[in-house]
This record gives sequence, structure tokens and C-alpha cells, in this order.
Amino acid sequence: MRKQNQLNMNGSKLKIIPLGGLEQIGMNITAFEYEDSIVVVDCGLSFPADDMLGIDLVIPDITYLTENSDKVKGFVITHGHEDHIGALPYVLKQLNVPIYATRLTMGIIENKLKEHNLTGQTKRKVVKFGQSINLGQFRIEFIKTNHSIVDAAALAIYSPAGVVIHTGDFKVDYTPVYGDAIDLQRFAELGHKGVLALMCDSTNAERPGFTQSERTLGKTFDTIFSEHKTTRIIIATFASNVDRVQQIINSAYKFDRKVVVEGRSMVSIIDTAANLGCLKIPENTLIPIEQLKNYPEEKTVIITTGSQGESMAALSRMASDIHKKISIGPNDTIIFSSNPIPGNEKAVTKVINELSRKGAEVIFQDAHVSGHACQEEIKLIYTLVRPKYAIPVHGEYKHLKAQAKLATELGIPKENVFILSSGDVLELNVEEAKVAGKVPVGDILVDGLGVGDVGNVVLRDRQHLAEDGIMIVVLALDRASGYLVSGPELVSRGFVYVRESDELMEEARELLESVIENCLSRGITDWGKIKSSIKDALGEYVWKKTKRRPMILPIILEV
Repeated sequence: MRKQNQLNMNGSKLKIIPLGGLEQIGMNITAFEYEDSIVVVDCGLSFPADDMLGIDLVIPDITYLTENSDKVKGFVITHGHEDHIGALPYVLKQLNVPIYATRLTMGIIENKLKEHNLTGQTKRKVVKFGQSINLGQFRIEFIKTNHSIVDAAALAIYSPAGVVIHTGDFKVDYTPVYGDAIDLQRFAELGHKGVLALMCDSTNAERPGFTQSERTLGKTFDTIFSEHKTTRIIIATFASNVDRVQQIINSAYKFDRKVVVEGRSMVSIIDTAANLGCLKIPENTLIPIEQLKNYPEEKTVIITTGSQGESMAALSRMASDIHKKISIGPNDTIIFSSNPIPGNEKAVTKVINELSRKGAEVIFQDAHVSGHACQEEIKLIYTLVRPKYAIPVHGEYKHLKAQAKLATELGIPKENVFILSSGDVLELNVEEAKVAGKVPVGDILVDGLGVGDVGNVVLRDRQHLAEDGIMIVVLALDRASGYLVSGPELVSRGFVYVRESDELMEEARELLESVIENCLSRGITDWGKIKSSIKDALGEYVWKKTKRRPMILPIILEV
């Protein structure tokens, strides 16, 4: 029996507490706690569901961390995607602790901190692969992996209870576009010494085989460029996929085309990556968008955001004819170099249809490879690491379940595989592991500048307004006598078109007059009771006539 690394001598257990990211793809954040120390891995956001009307972003509830703020030693970040770093500027305002990340990841985080005026007060440390940092009772080692963004890391989290390996988002790419291949040797060395638990990316756990290398797309782009020498080429991809952008630039240079980068997030990340040397741009290849008109269309390439059909992204604005500098025509070839994230399919299809209607050729097959490991790569990591416990992470329940099945097939006992929910507290050491309680978790909604001020009640009201509209009843009462001075006036929005519903509105007004007179004649002066009577009577009448339930808002003025 191989020995477990750093056997726990004092009986304390390591606690692993996911605060988000386990019921969805997004909002990844996990706390690791040992006695008086907490280290937080990642701090991501997710994008609002369809029923979250008017909401811009969703960030995790960090009540547990703020209540234990004296224990929190820092945020350790695996890579620079929004679902792993996007909530940092909001969370740091409540919990100002240091951030540890690799070079490009930190560059992207710093851009975010600048936007929120947090650079002066936030301590940051750039960590190299193979380097370790000591945080309280923990030591964290950064291990090189591959993903769809440069400088992605796995983490070996050393605690007195044992070593936990967190893969972050990863795939095994033997021929990466930039930098080295994943450090499989280090995974094997750690596995040989003994690993307590493995927390592994589950996004592609349902897909058999291996994920293709990012480099294979270089040939795909070359082929597309050679077949479309007479058209302008527009390529939509994720802003953060620096390797993809590198290959598009390589192909553009090879075919003597100038490159324009469009989309605020794309420009920001490419600037950061180029300054850090993660992106090599041949001289005179990149031109500002203003110079586009100086070159023939067939000699240009536009790299843009909007591959997910986002309504305000550059490509969607081009498709809707509201982009100020680029309009789409029959001489355009448009490539979607991404797969729709689950839930975005309709939005992507809408943009494709709008572009096709303008006569453009749209290519959305075979111009993308995933950044996540498929089954054989997941098996490889398990085989090298040989953990005692398996904790699938990053994915919806079906993805976690698929990875749990792989883990048991590889010989990990069923009772040692834990599919956790956000908020679960998993306590573990060499002897045992069990879920021992829950901490508060949930969605904090960001609407404009408001963080957390829109809750379920407000969302329900927005849903109600969106589905059934509103009727406002305005009346004025005499302060001294309590008599009705004017009204009731009825205003309707989003319920019925008033000009075509004169009869309905008139009948409703007459009904309200009698209800109000009835209340006043019975000596009811309590506004709350009058409002309830108005709501009940009008609600019942409108339902009878229209089978709808608009929101009813009585307003009483005192004169």
C-alpha cells in the first residue's frame, strides 16, 4: 500500500466547500479550509438565465467567507475565463485578500481591477509553473496544463490532511500553439507520492476519445483562407482564446491579409497577451478599424466577439445593421469558431440567419475544438494521480455523474466518489471522507451598478409585468372629511391597448367607483384596506373579462 503524503498527525480534517459551479457551467468558486486557514480557488460569475429579466451578471454568495474573513488567506486562480475570475471585482469589495495567478491570468484580472478602481488596494502575486506559495496551513503548487486560454494551471493543494489536486479547466494538448504541453510528469510524481483527492474538470466527461489539439485548427483556417481568396473573412470566437487568435493571425499573414480586431473584450485581452509575449503578431499585420476602408475587402480579416449570439457583441451588431463601421454583404465569409454554450443555441441561430439573409456565406462546422478533456484524457489523469477520493467538478449534474462513472470504472470504490452540491461541506482525511453539513450559498444578482439589491421578489414582479402588464389606479381623498375628491383614474401598460378597450376600461372605472364609495360609506379610512378592496375587485373583474392577471397598483393621494 503506497503511503499517503503528509499523514495527518493531529486528527483535524480538511474541509472542501464548493460555493458555486457544481450545478452549472459557470460561477466556479471553492473554499479549502484547514483549522484556522481558508484558501479560495477561483471566483467566477455566470450569465443570467432567461427568467432573470434585466439582470446583467450572477455572482456567488460569499457569506461563509465574509463570516470567516480572518481565516481567508487569498484567492488562487486557475485561469482567466469569466466563469473563474469574473466575480473578483465584486467580491474583493467585501473581502480584500491577495490574489495569486499565472502571468496572463493576472494580466486579465488587472484589467478588471482597473475598471473597478481596485488596483491600488488589492495585493497581487504572479506565480510561475512549478512554483509553490504558502498560505496559512496550505501550500499551493501551480502545475502547467492546456486549455483554450494561455497560462491555465492545475493546483496541487498541500494540507496536513493530505494533497488535493484541482485540475482547473484542462485538456491534454501535446502540440499547443503557445508554450509547453501539460506537465503530465508532475501529475505522475504526485500520484506516486500519494494523493488524497482529485477534483477534475467534467465538462466533456460524456464525450468518448480525446479532444483534438488546438493546433489542428491552423490547417483548417489555411484551407478556408485558400478557398475564399476573393471575399472578406470575418471570424467570431471567444475573446479569451488567445491561441485561436494567434492561428487566425498566422493564416492572415500567410495569405497577405491585414487583421482588424473588433469588440472591446477582444481588444483588451489581445493587448494584454501581446504585451506579455503570449501572442506574436507580425509587423504591419494588425491595423486599426478606421484603416479598413484603405484596403480591398479580399485583403482583410476581421476577428470579432459575438460567437455566442450576444445581442450587444460586435458580430450581432453587424448582423443587425447597427455597427457603425462594418456592414455585412454578399462578399463576406463569416466563420463561427466556437460551439454554442448550452442555452445560447437560439441566439446563435438567429445571428446566422440574419447574416445569411444579407448574402454572406456562414461557416459554423469544423472551425472549433474544445478546451476541455474528453473521457480518455480524464482517465489518463486519474491513472497518473491515483487518488483515494474522486470529486468531479465543473459541470452540470449529468457531467459530474459521467465522470463519477469513469472514476468507478478505474477502480475507485463507489463510496469514495463524491458528487457534491454547492454549499456541501466535505470533510476528509486519509481515514475517511463524508459530507458533514452545509453553508449558505446562492445567486447574487448584478443589475447595472446594483449588486444584490434585486432579489426573488423583484424578479417575480418583473416576470409578472412582462407576462401580464400593469394597471394603475389613481384616486385623491380629502384629508379632513375622507371624501373622494377625484378619480379613480385608470392607467394601463402592457395589459391591453387602451384605445381599443374603451368599454372594458369604463366598466372597470365604474366598478372601482362603487367599491371606493362602499368603503367610505362604511367608515373605512385605512388606506391599506381600501387598496386591498380595489385590488380584489379589479383583479376579479379583469380575470373574468380577459383571463389575465395584470399587476394592480392603487395609488391614493391626500389633498
